[in-house]
Amino acid sequence: MTDIFSKIAAIRKENKLAALCIVTHTEGSTPRKAGSKMIVYENREITGSVGGGKFELQVIEEALTAIRKNAVKKRTYDLGIDSDSECGGVVEVYIEPIASEYKLIIFGYGHVGRAVAKVARNFGFRITVVDNRERKGDEEKEDEFDIIRKDYSEVMKELPFDQHTFIIVATSEHAFDEEVTAMCAKKPHAYLGMIGSITKVDKARRYFLANNLSEAEINSIDMPIGIKFNAQTPDEIAISIIAKLIDVKNSLKNQ
Repeated sequence: MTDIFSKIAAIRKENKLAALCIVTHTEGSTPRKAGSKMIVYENREITGSVGGGKFELQVIEEALTAIRKNAVKKRTYDLGIDSDSECGGVVEVYIEPIASEYKLIIFGYGHVGRAVAKVARNFGFRITVVDNRERKGDEEKEDEFDIIRKDYSEVMKELPFDQHTFIIVATSEHAFDEEVTAMCAKKPHAYLGMIGSITKVDKARRYFLANNLSEAEINSIDMPIGIKFNAQTPDEIAISIIAKLIDVKNSLKNQ
């Protein structure tokens, strides 16, 4: 039991993707009883067991779906019908992703990046802000998210990108936006958006094509970023961006 909980702590610390499966109820003859636990990792490895055999393989598949959708699931299995088991009992299993928060990486801590970071924390995102400019004055007193001051290409090697990662590119210069977006397009992610005007987006598309991004990769980038409405101030633009993040996040859960 202690080993399971230490594994969960390690998964959260290392930002891995996994799901916890718990037998919550049984009826009749079953291989394991209520309270049995199993961790399923995204590479199909497991820790613990909920019963073995075909039944456990079915739970693993459900857990992989829960990881992909970042959604809680509960399934009831009739072992005689669903799993061809001689036990013949009924097992209820609760499945919950362990690393359940979506990661949001914001490149650029200017007016827009700052506004997005302050609001997005209210919508289930674990936020990291990256900016290549040195700190100015007493501007950084945020406990709700991390701020990394490094060169963009350098920090790109350190950040944990995965299928639950949302990325916003709103740096201080168009050239940085293009460079960072091109690098991020090659990383695993759920969403990638770049701020900019129509003219800037057209220029960026030419840059991406010249830097080995495919048409499919380019078309998957949300640019200009956000839900389209007449947003003008940084706070209004942030609302547009966060509305888009929420739309994508909830769509992923419903797939």
